Amino acid sequence: MSNQPGGETAAQLGLVETAPGGEDEAARQAAASREAAETVMQAFGGVRGMIDMTLPGLVFIVTYNITHQVPAAAWAALGLSGLFVVARLAKRETVQHAFSGVFGVAIGAWISMKTGKAENFYLPGLLWNVGYCIALAVSALVRWPLIGVMLGPVTGELFTWRKQNPGRLAAYTKATWAWVLIMGIKPVILFPLYFTHNVNLLGWLKVALGIPPMLLAMYVTWQILLKAPPPIKAQLDDEEPDGAERK
Repeated sequence: MSNQPGGETAAQLGLVETAPGGEDEAARQAAASREAAETVMQAFGGVRGMIDMTLPGLVFIVTYNITHQVPAAAWAALGLSGLFVVARLAKRETVQHAFSGVFGVAIGAWISMKTGKAENFYLPGLLWNVGYCIALAVSALVRWPLIGVMLGPVTGELFTWRKQNPGRLAAYTKATWAWVLIMGIKPVILFPLYFTHNVNLLGWLKVALGIPPMLLAMYVTWQILLKAPPPIKAQLDDEEPDGAERK
């Protein structure tokens, strides 16, 4: 039995290696928090994922200005999205974010060609932004913050933060509300433009507001998690905790 606070439970979780408050323990926890914080970019696809989701919109507005044809612009954007997927498959990289981009572009392309209105290419993305912000807010209110749900599997903690690590629950909740505020800027600015039918201004602002808000939200999340307690790794059913006695 460990004579340190927390006894066997703390030892099994790997939280007690040196005396509580010691320099080694503080350094270890700081390193664990930093490592967990750095998973933010990975979870959201990194810069490459953001580019995959942003460039098709740029290609659409550029092609539309050149051709003044909705179908030509829509097919150009859809073709670029498909090219991203093929490139990732060829390199055996994850295609999650590329496929998400293709799906959104395909719906926007279909609606814009069906209606003949170029601004409708951006409608699915605007609706997605609104739905995403609502989902984030609801998840924070019911104490299942989506940022924690998304990062838990990446950090290896899964959902231990909900009941075993209240400090991380608070951090994930705070980060989720930060995403609501930052990502909510886009629909607040772009939806009024959509109803003005000013395709050029809508298209260029949609591109301009693609990557910067997401980078800001990631940075804020990173800062929050740097100050949060380190994650408690989830113990799978078929694994024996370190130091546990076999029965």
